[in-house]
Amino acid sequence: MKILIVRVSSLGDVVHNMPMVADILRRHPDAQIDWVVEEAYTSLVRLNTGVRHVIPFALRRWRKSLLAADTRAEIRRFRERLREEAYDYVFDTQGLTKTGIVMRMARLAPGGRRIGLANGTEGSGYEGVSRIFHHKSIPVDIRTHAVLRGRLVAAAALGYVVDTPADFLLAPPRLEQQSPAWLPDGRYAVFFHATARASKQWAPDNWIETAGLLAERGLPVLLAWGSDAERADAQRLAARMVNATVLPKLSMMEAVLLAQRTSLAIGVDTGLTHIAAAYERPTIELYCDSPRWKTEGNWSSSIINLGDQGAPPSVADVATAITSLLGAADVRRVRP
Repeated sequence: MKILIVRVSSLGDVVHNMPMVADILRRHPDAQIDWVVEEAYTSLVRLNTGVRHVIPFALRRWRKSLLAADTRAEIRRFRERLREEAYDYVFDTQGLTKTGIVMRMARLAPGGRRIGLANGTEGSGYEGVSRIFHHKSIPVDIRTHAVLRGRLVAAAALGYVVDTPADFLLAPPRLEQQSPAWLPDGRYAVFFHATARASKQWAPDNWIETAGLLAERGLPVLLAWGSDAERADAQRLAARMVNATVLPKLSMMEAVLLAQRTSLAIGVDTGLTHIAAAYERPTIELYCDSPRWKTEGNWSSSIINLGDQGAPPSVADVATAITSLLGAADVRRVRP
């Protein structure tokens, strides 16, 4: 059986879509599963050991030059790549017009089916017009967790029940240099403090106080960033922490390595936090202005979710979670 998954973005949503691959292979071990995803995330999806081929989609870049001959040629090659295989099932788990069009481009085997979402969940960007591309649309509860959505769509189409914890099938990242210069030799914590929406951020004083708690444990803190503004924020935080280092700009695989090797990840509701949770690293997810039910890590006891929409967690909450994940503090003196 050949299956194509269309889930093109964003980073956290791509991660949360991965357990449907393990579910399918658990019931159909010989299934061959391909995945269409935005080109920025192809290296991440290639880490999923259940995915055969990753097909890059570059709409974010194509939009900047849709009339250019090179862009039109790229789009034509993308369509040709989609039609190299004949798929028994094409799943669109994003529910957008663009993903529906991609679904329609793919070639079906005789009797093949296009399956997608019948509705969106609360606060999602679902576009109802996407249903015109489906042979079958699967309804989900309005408050269905981001991980469960894709799993339910596949289960309804293939005739099984979702009854196991989420399995992301993520292999360790592959780098030419497995130990970059910025990667500590020993244990470290990472703060994923940055997010595009300011209301989802945790107060700077909270990060600084939390760094102090980790300094008492002798645990260095690495600060990741993705834009110039986020780097400036990281530098301001680090200037007030005795144990923090601002990382250089990381590639996608370097960022995944950072999350996969960490002794403790503390982060707001953002993609890299969810990657650490997918690897089942000790992770504290901080919800400040997004609904916890939608993306909380609920598949491992190594993940602790704090706060909720409009109710940010306190440092005391985080301190309790740190003790729960790392044990009682072996307090050490850290010199500034």
